[in-house]
Amino acid sequence: MANKRDLKKDINYVLGDIIEAVYVWEYSNTDKDTKKSEAIIDEAIETFDTLIAKVNDRSVEDKKAHFKAINQELESKGRELIEKINKLG
Repeated sequence: MANKRDLKKDINYVLGDIIEAVYVWEYSNTDKDTKKSEAIIDEAIETFDTLIAKVNDRSVEDKKAHFKAINQELESKGRELIEKINKLG
C-alpha cells in the first residue's frame, strides 16, 4: 500500500480530474441546464472531504487495511461520478 501522502495525492488527482471533466462538459454544452453537473461537482467535493478525513484519522488500528479500504472507496466513487458525467444529456 502506498503511503499517506500518495493516497492524498491520488484522491486529489482523481476527484480533481472528475471536476475538470464536468467543467469541460459545461463549457461544451452552454445551452444545457447545469443543475445536474453542479450536483456532480458538489458530490465530488463532499467525497474529497470525506476521504481526506478518513485518511487523517489517527485512531485506526490496522493502517494498511484502512488505507486499502479508502483506496477502494475512491475507485468506486470515482467510477460512480464518471458514470453520472457520461449520463449528462
